[in-house]
Amino acid sequence: MTSTPPNTLAISGLIRPLLEPQLPDDLDVRWFMTHEEAQEAVKGAEIGWFDMNDQAAMAETLRAATDLKWLNSIYAGLDFLPMDVLIDRNITVTNGAGINAITIAEYVVMGMLNIAKGYRDVVRAQERREWLLDSPGKRELAGSKALLLGYGAIGKLIQPRLKAFDVDVTVVRRTAGEGVLTPGQWRGKLGEFDWVILAVPATPETENMIGADELAAMKSDAVLVNIARGSVVDQPALITALEAKQIAGAFLDVTTPEPLPADHPLWTLDNAHISMHLSGRAQEKMFVRSAQRFLDNLAKYRAGDAVGPVFDPRLGY
Repeated sequence: MTSTPPNTLAISGLIRPLLEPQLPDDLDVRWFMTHEEAQEAVKGAEIGWFDMNDQAAMAETLRAATDLKWLNSIYAGLDFLPMDVLIDRNITVTNGAGINAITIAEYVVMGMLNIAKGYRDVVRAQERREWLLDSPGKRELAGSKALLLGYGAIGKLIQPRLKAFDVDVTVVRRTAGEGVLTPGQWRGKLGEFDWVILAVPATPETENMIGADELAAMKSDAVLVNIARGSVVDQPALITALEAKQIAGAFLDVTTPEPLPADHPLWTLDNAHISMHLSGRAQEKMFVRSAQRFLDNLAKYRAGDAVGPVFDPRLGY
């Protein structure tokens, strides 16, 4: 009788403390910490979790993993990986969709409240030890109207949190319904909203979806909130709109590029609030949730069952 060879896994050592005690014993697990170690670890590996801070190194590691059948990642957006490799090799990809959804949704509310109440100026006054006699921001979320583009795991958590503040939320999605605009309708309605919130994936369809025309159609006191990707906004057009005070402001968790260079004009605009892509990191449970999801998926994979959530490289999300 011939025995079945063990599943071979190549996994970043960053997640090792959470995974190793719970992994089945009959696996061939190769841990790596550096890009060079990863290039060796992936040879012959069937399962991979290649997350690194260097996204270019992740892409190179994927190209070197010629026997890979399943790739896992903590990232929700994987647009930096070579989609052609994933498609040509028919690799199943599970991503981090939903792992950070709670904290990102909370960040949206925080950013909106920060701008509505002028809280950045309150913090600055505290640093100067100056007692303000009036609020620098007088907007209320209650009764305002928000347009929410993107109704995935994050969007579905943003909506109820804003409704708890009595914000009238309109969602953009392909399926029509009450409180819903379709992809062909929202641009004609932009002038009706106080907040325009971007929670869409980065795909060719969404690239520069907010440009000069869209910004011109927004209300002069409207605020753009982007927790999607920098690429979904035409950044030069946004800078022009903010400089001219064509819109009231922008809360940007994402920019192009990242990190934003120190001499970039966005830093100089007082109506641009830049949170440095920290929304998903403002928690302590990201790696715990990711490890548990991977272990659950590993059991399903070995049993021949479907894993998830599945990232489709043809769609880009």
